[in-house]
Amino acid sequence: MTATVEQLGAHEVAAWLRRHPRFLQQFPDLAISLVVPRDEGPAASLASYQLEVLRDKNRELARRLQDLFGNAQENERLSVRTHQLTLALMRQGNAADTLRAMAASLAEDFNGDLVRLVLFKPVAGLDEAEWLQVMPADDARLQSFRDCLDSGEPLCGRLQPEKHTALYGPRADEVQSTALLPLPGIGLVAVGSRDPNRFFPGMGTLFLRMMGESLTAALARYAD
Repeated sequence: MTATVEQLGAHEVAAWLRRHPRFLQQFPDLAISLVVPRDEGPAASLASYQLEVLRDKNRELARRLQDLFGNAQENERLSVRTHQLTLALMRQGNAADTLRAMAASLAEDFNGDLVRLVLFKPVAGLDEAEWLQVMPADDARLQSFRDCLDSGEPLCGRLQPEKHTALYGPRADEVQSTALLPLPGIGLVAVGSRDPNRFFPGMGTLFLRMMGESLTAALARYAD
């Protein structure tokens, strides 16, 4: 009677080893003799290869932790600034001063290169300023912002040329990215940056929403 010899391929051996991860503990001499090729440089023993893999994973984990730590610090700074903005808005004695405080804070505390506030109605006591525009809600210049105004959701990224012109006028070419904050029934706030990567689609808008809610609540005290 002739014995049948089963031929195992590399994939079968690899699958078997995955199901028996402690196999090499029973044959330590085999673990030492195994050689693992590298993409660059000479071949390495299995033990040194495993050590190198662990080091790579540790470096990646350390990088991720550093990123998380940096994000946490930035979120903390934004939380403090947003809280300070809310207090500043609530301390103002009229709507005009409230809007001035908002524009000043966005430019100074939040590093906005060009800040613009668009109001649907004029506000008593608010003098003309570069950062201020008054446009009725049905103004043709606001048509391109209709989706943002209707949704009430902040919008970040690079704007279309007609939006740039409507917001920034002759200084439109200076702005490479913008954060738009719609204020239902009031208007909208735009924070422009010369950095094309400062505001981008998909970035978090929690703090923008909080600032918008603070401004809306502060102005509600002076509504007719």
